[in-house]
Amino acid sequence: MADHVLAVVPARGGSKGVPGKNIRALGGRPLIAYAAEAARASGVVDRLILSTDSDEIARIGRECGLEVPFRRPAELALDATPMRPVIEHAVTWLETEGWSPTVVLVLQPTSPLRRPQHVAKAVELLYETDADSVVSVVELPLHVSPDYVMRIEDGCLVPFLSKSTAVTRRQDARPAYVRDGTVYACWSRTLIGQRSLYGDNCHPFVLSPTETLTIDSNDDWSEAERRIGEVLQT
Repeated sequence: MADHVLAVVPARGGSKGVPGKNIRALGGRPLIAYAAEAARASGVVDRLILSTDSDEIARIGRECGLEVPFRRPAELALDATPMRPVIEHAVTWLETEGWSPTVVLVLQPTSPLRRPQHVAKAVELLYETDADSVVSVVELPLHVSPDYVMRIEDGCLVPFLSKSTAVTRRQDARPAYVRDGTVYACWSRTLIGQRSLYGDNCHPFVLSPTETLTIDSNDDWSEAERRIGEVLQT
């Protein structure tokens, strides 16, 4: 049987940081449209699914070319709901309908700078490395590396890490990376068999800061408007 690649766009209706952000217009298009367009143009996605609990998001998602074969259960659309059970629900639902993915991608709508090549490269890396998963990350500036940052303990400023590993000069801090939300790729066997989006062997897909932006606040939205505007003008 040929391998199948599933892309899931998770977009619940109860956003708090930026209310209604998943269907709010960015550069003249609903935010979820950017995820849909990148997935379709990547050339590697066989099915593109929207997981949502909202009728309005479902309607707009269909207009953007997303399949909406089910409604996400309310218990999987809470503020504290982790991503794994949401994606697992989508995969399990499709399997009960007779379609089983080999590779599962998670494309969060809040990363509108995602490009088709990011999606394709993540799948390529998954096959090349045979890792359990591939996750996009961006390097943190050295001044926020855990080696260099501080914390407050009992009113005293102390190294965030143990004193044996803390550094006093920013340039001595070790590179540190953060997941940026552009793309998560894993085997279905990792998701279902290991009950994880990452597994034990997670391969990094390092992006530059200019390639990525995550919308969590109104300030992030303003920055996204600026950067999308620059893209549209080129």
